[in-house]
Amino acid sequence: MNIVIALGVLVTLATGVPVLLQLLRDHPRGLLILFFAEMWERFSYYGMRAILIFYLTQHFLFDPKTAAAHYGAYISLVYLLPLIGGFVADRYLGTRKAVVFGALLLIAGHMTMAIEGKPATQTLAYGGHTYAFVTEGRGEGRVSKLVVEGKPYAVSAAKSGDFVVEDLPAGAAIPSVLPKGQYKLDVAGRDPVYLNVLWLALSLIIVGVGYLKPNISTIVGQLYPQGDPRRDPGFTLYYYGINLGSFWASLLCGLLGVTVGWWAGFGLAGLGMLAGFVVFMLGKPLLQGKAEPPDPALLRQPVLGAISRETLIYGLSLLGVVATFFLVRRTAAVSGILVAGMIGSLGYVLWFMFARCGKVERERLALALFLIFGAVIFWTLFDQAGSSLNLYAATNVQLDLVAQPVRLLGGAITLATPEQLAAAGLDRHATFWIDTTFNAAQTQGLASGWLLVFAPVFAWLWTWLGARGKDLNPVVKFGLALLQVGAGFFVLQLGAPLADGAFRTPLIFLLLMYLLHTTGELCLSPVGLSQMTKLSPASLVSFVMAVWFMAVSIANTVGGFVAGLTATETVGGQVLDPGAALARSLTVFNWIGGIAMALGLLFLALSPILKRWSHGSDETLNAEDAANAG
Repeated sequence: MNIVIALGVLVTLATGVPVLLQLLRDHPRGLLILFFAEMWERFSYYGMRAILIFYLTQHFLFDPKTAAAHYGAYISLVYLLPLIGGFVADRYLGTRKAVVFGALLLIAGHMTMAIEGKPATQTLAYGGHTYAFVTEGRGEGRVSKLVVEGKPYAVSAAKSGDFVVEDLPAGAAIPSVLPKGQYKLDVAGRDPVYLNVLWLALSLIIVGVGYLKPNISTIVGQLYPQGDPRRDPGFTLYYYGINLGSFWASLLCGLLGVTVGWWAGFGLAGLGMLAGFVVFMLGKPLLQGKAEPPDPALLRQPVLGAISRETLIYGLSLLGVVATFFLVRRTAAVSGILVAGMIGSLGYVLWFMFARCGKVERERLALALFLIFGAVIFWTLFDQAGSSLNLYAATNVQLDLVAQPVRLLGGAITLATPEQLAAAGLDRHATFWIDTTFNAAQTQGLASGWLLVFAPVFAWLWTWLGARGKDLNPVVKFGLALLQVGAGFFVLQLGAPLADGAFRTPLIFLLLMYLLHTTGELCLSPVGLSQMTKLSPASLVSFVMAVWFMAVSIANTVGGFVAGLTATETVGGQVLDPGAALARSLTVFNWIGGIAMALGLLFLALSPILKRWSHGSDETLNAEDAANAG
């Protein structure tokens, strides 16, 4: 029995029961279907995300800076494509058809990710000869050794930047210290076939998310009439489902990916997406017909011979997968397209504001854009989780839940990892033991785990405040979110003086950081989703929702650059100088944390002025009026 999985079950049962009761008692039945469909979709996405940065650095042997750039470009495109998916759904497909098509692409993409191929090999050139490294383990257990004269030797980096081959005997073919600049590290055997399989898989996922993500969130808003006080709590409960999926994805896909193989982690993520598709298809009647195409006749109309407009849309989308395949590997091009997409989408919204809107709608959209700016800053920091924070956990965090075997009930039960059992001379087959293995990829579940605990609390809190007319306005909530995500990075500084000899800080500080990030997320993300549906005109709601997700896209492009600033030299995916890695990471975390907290204070200062721009969009009806409106 793995203690992390057991604790996950307990947390899920303790927090899931009240959520399920609220869903069944207080909300439209369609929310339950969307809850489970999005839960499984997020399981697939976050399961893949938990191990992607390690797959890039340890299987394909990209250096951390390059891997962070590829990771940022991929995530950016994931959240940029909803601009197109939201627009197509608004004008032609309707949200339900867009979600179904996106789900099918996601299933194909995640299953393609499970095609792993042979790993690349790290090499070292010195004195006219090339030497290969042998590697074993994944994640934080990664170990690379240089093979010299048929024997493997551990390696490290000196403070001066010299390359050190440890315990190398005198008279060996190379010296034990290779001066900086006199050796060259390179990569061999990075199979272009399997690298293209990776790009294809990511392209399918990118386009799939583009169709699914903005539209399934839009359907949630469509289930509630304007002014319904259940809308914000409904989005918070829906957000619980998102994080239930990401919580279990990090624990299970992270466990399988690191201990069994990358293919197993990615494959499990694909099965999760398949489950989400089945749930959504079975639950169609509960959506009350509110997610159908705006003009079914127009969608069926032939536009290219006998090819209908709907078929043409799907065909062009598949061509979009091909275009994305050539784009996703080119990080600079992604940044350029993102800037163009940002300018174009904001230009369209601004045109709509002044050409189609009166004063009230115009100021509501202006408030939506201001909140989107805050979201860019927040997600730049928050989404370091999958890149720099994932690598930080692997290199600079003590992940052992117990330092040595712990005997309970007079020795009847032992808490330990398999390695700790072996070191203590205990027979794992003759001892009843609970496996305390916890790896870096699974730390991605910490934020989601905290959210499972606090989402019902925040749903109740917003309801309680709203019922008394004391709910915080969204600008205040965004300001609090920025303060908390920034403070989380400062918490990591507290662990630095307690680092052990391997420059690993106590796990508790990472746990507390994710707590602050989670409470900040609950102040921003579900509230932001709800605000986009409240502040947007009905004819623009899916597009504005897509612009909201574009904020995450922009943030991840910036975030990829930020993560690259924390990178230090690696060999075979193993960091050579953990001390330098710790110092560099904490320096970068200090800067971004301070910037976020300063902007959080700015949001709080401006909130009395900006709240007027909502023009009553946050005012709620009483229970009787809400029921009549529905």
